[in-house]
Amino acid sequence: MNSNNNFTFIDLFAGIGGFRMALNSIGGECLNFSEINKDAINTYCTNFNEGFEYNLGDITKIKDLPAHDLLTGGVPCQSWSIAGRNLGFDDDRGQLWNDTIYLLNKSKPKAFVFENVKGLVDPRNKEALTYILQRIKEAGYFANYYLINSFDYGVPQNRLRIYIIGFREEEYSLKFSLPKPIQNKIRLGNILTDFVASPVKSNENFEKDLFGEVIKPRNMSLSNSNGFNDYFLFNDLRNGHSTIHSWDILDTTDRQKEICYLLLKNRRKSAYGNLDGNPLSYKHFKDLDQTIGKVELDDLVSLEILKKEGYSFLINEYDKNEISEDEKRILECNINTVLFVDYLKTNRDLKLKKISISKTLKTLQEKNIITPEEIRYDFKNTKISTGLYGINRIFLPTSNIFPTLVASDTNDYITTKEINANSELEYREKFLKEIYKTQEFRRITKKEACLIQGFPEDYLLPENRARWMKLIGNSVSVPVIEKLGKAIVETGVFDIQKEIEIYQSAVNSSF
Repeated sequence: MNSNNNFTFIDLFAGIGGFRMALNSIGGECLNFSEINKDAINTYCTNFNEGFEYNLGDITKIKDLPAHDLLTGGVPCQSWSIAGRNLGFDDDRGQLWNDTIYLLNKSKPKAFVFENVKGLVDPRNKEALTYILQRIKEAGYFANYYLINSFDYGVPQNRLRIYIIGFREEEYSLKFSLPKPIQNKIRLGNILTDFVASPVKSNENFEKDLFGEVIKPRNMSLSNSNGFNDYFLFNDLRNGHSTIHSWDILDTTDRQKEICYLLLKNRRKSAYGNLDGNPLSYKHFKDLDQTIGKVELDDLVSLEILKKEGYSFLINEYDKNEISEDEKRILECNINTVLFVDYLKTNRDLKLKKISISKTLKTLQEKNIITPEEIRYDFKNTKISTGLYGINRIFLPTSNIFPTLVASDTNDYITTKEINANSELEYREKFLKEIYKTQEFRRITKKEACLIQGFPEDYLLPENRARWMKLIGNSVSVPVIEKLGKAIVETGVFDIQKEIEIYQSAVNSSF
């Protein structure tokens, strides 16, 4: 290695080569990589023209690493415990974070950078993160962690990740600073393969307040332009100018829409229960609107917009030998021989024991141990992340960013059609007419997924969508690693000329 800041690195949990692509571009030389997924190994070796013999394989079986300057790894976000906290490094093997730190401690590179999901910084994982940082310190490193969004460093993706960066010598740790976010950020429309942006419409025709300012609705979007959200959310539990409900899609009357909005407006009120969203009984509906008939609610059930569900249950006589342990715990949570769903769902002990309330109530009903006392109405689609009819969100090309790519395909779509409108109502109606009903939307392509992660659009991946989505979703964002790598290099930690000068000075002083 010479004095022009070239460096060597080992690529742990290599995946498809996000770390390698980034570090190669700034003068890094990869000595070996470690990966166990066959698809990832084949993709890595194909794209880097690398021999399989350079794969060190399962990290839990690696005993030694060749001498290197930088150790990298996107440590998998496995369930993590801190067992063995008071044991030596040789006794920590078998958990991937411990295995990683074990190799760090043994090989002693000049610096390292590890990536993990943002959940590691959540309060519930505070003990785990503290432990990881302590073990890194015990290995002889000065380290800090940083929460970084890939969007800030050159990809149109909302991807928050934690990066732990450390140096063997404190002086380089003190010199290190995060690169500044780039100014001219890449937008979603920049990477869509079949989209050409049209001129931006002026604000002059948009609704304005008394001071002449464009009226902007509350922003529920990842981005917005001209006061409008840049994606449409398919959801029955939220409301906004770019939310599409099931009653917007299905053939419903104005009266049916009114009833749906009545439930939407009131279901989160504490008067109807202790849940974040509570179903309402027919009596509740009547109290809100005396003209509502039960048949109107049942018609919405027939349309599969609403559903009926038991909210409280009377406990009948039963043989204690007939019930399971979970059923027993549920029955013990009665209030005057009545089970209330909101109480069960907010019961801490039941949550800790991971007892399924709905499944257990169903089996108790099938055994005739409980009988529904109060029936309520709720929306049929109550899982926000699922969306409606296979669609969660549809992003317009004007959006700043696309959601985090994950290993499993999501229900997020894109459209290459832009919408210009003068009001929220017109904006929504145009979307339904010109995009949704004409099916002018699609999933992202393989090329676009590569670009969203910062890979070249022609990066070689398997043809099967599920396979390439898993690989690209598990990867790191290449531009982020490139920027962090440059910042590490700029500390001078890999400057061999300086090391030679220090060594010569030490030798001279000894004479």
